Amino acid sequence: MNSSQTIQGKSQVPRARPSFPISILSLTLGAFAIGMTEFVIMGILPNVAEDLHVSISQAGQLITTYALGVAVGAPILTILTHRLPQKMLLCLLMILFVIGNGIAVIAPNYTILMGARMITALTHGTFFGVGAVIASNLVRPDKRAGAVSIMMAGLTIANIIGVPIGTFIGQNLGWRASFGAIAIMGVIAFFGILVFIPHIRQEEGSSLVKQIKALAQSKLLLVLLIGALGNAGLFTVFTYITPMLEQITGFAEHSVTWILVLFGCGVTMGNIVGGKLADWKLMPTILGLYLTISVILAIFTFTVHNPIAAVITIFLWGAASFAVMPGLQVRIMNLAQEAPALASTSNHSAGNLGNAAGAFLGGWIITHMGLSSLPWMGSLLVAVGLVLAIALYVNEQKPAKKVA
Repeated sequence: MNSSQTIQGKSQVPRARPSFPISILSLTLGAFAIGMTEFVIMGILPNVAEDLHVSISQAGQLITTYALGVAVGAPILTILTHRLPQKMLLCLLMILFVIGNGIAVIAPNYTILMGARMITALTHGTFFGVGAVIASNLVRPDKRAGAVSIMMAGLTIANIIGVPIGTFIGQNLGWRASFGAIAIMGVIAFFGILVFIPHIRQEEGSSLVKQIKALAQSKLLLVLLIGALGNAGLFTVFTYITPMLEQITGFAEHSVTWILVLFGCGVTMGNIVGGKLADWKLMPTILGLYLTISVILAIFTFTVHNPIAAVITIFLWGAASFAVMPGLQVRIMNLAQEAPALASTSNHSAGNLGNAAGAFLGGWIITHMGLSSLPWMGSLLVAVGLVLAIALYVNEQKPAKKVA
């Protein structure tokens, strides 16, 4: 309760506002643009491959490289820019984002496009890390997870609205037009941040050594691992959801698109509801949601064989999987009071490593055990994260009881 206030120690605004200010929506817009650039490539991959004369598998490396760029580059960029005022840093990130997408528009070959993707990947984790800190400082302490969830909603809404629109643009006007549209979104987000985000007065920040020490504490690393396991469980299944629905459930290709839109609706709803639940009870919410995700994935092992049951399960799975993320983000910022932005950014790095590990593990499972084994293996990964989270929670409760 009071611990949630301590995160504001290094960066302060004049007075936390009683309700969600419009400035948070400018962060949401930036998150929306970043979400589009991350995921739209999946919809236009064949167009890119054909135009640049590479194979689909080579074009697919544009996705892998982006995830690795987020995982590795984001903490490094955050460390290098930790002394910059946060509003200035967000503006610089959006400028870099626009430049990266602008290069993608004119990229003459595959190598240049890969470099453009790396540039935009660098902005991803740092934007969400710094943005989460700013969002949490713009509201009352008891509304922090909700504020983070509103910012993160831009990423989830991008999956529902932005990616289909970007794919449509790419298929009809050429894939370069998709990145052009994203660059325009980045320009709008830049001006939104410039106009609406207040100048946050920063007191003398922690030294770089202190920030790294704050990040290296065992409890924080454990929470990062818990988050990575949750993402690994998600992407073990989600990466291969299309072949599962087509080959096991029996859906036609065009039906899968709408099912994924429904999944995105669940993701958006879960993200907002999860933020409110985390503001109410932080760790109990995280534990309850991890249990829920694990159970839903286990159930999906059976419901994937029935079209109606599969669709319902997928919606609930999307809602639960993303409901846990605002709470994890706030929990991590609470643990790293000397380096909230670096810790928050590292959360996105850990999450992207979980994404990559889940996709790799899912491929291995398909090869050795078959598509139908994916849900229960994903459930097992989330269950491991749940066990670690319970152990952490129980350990934290012991000192509290002694004091009482």
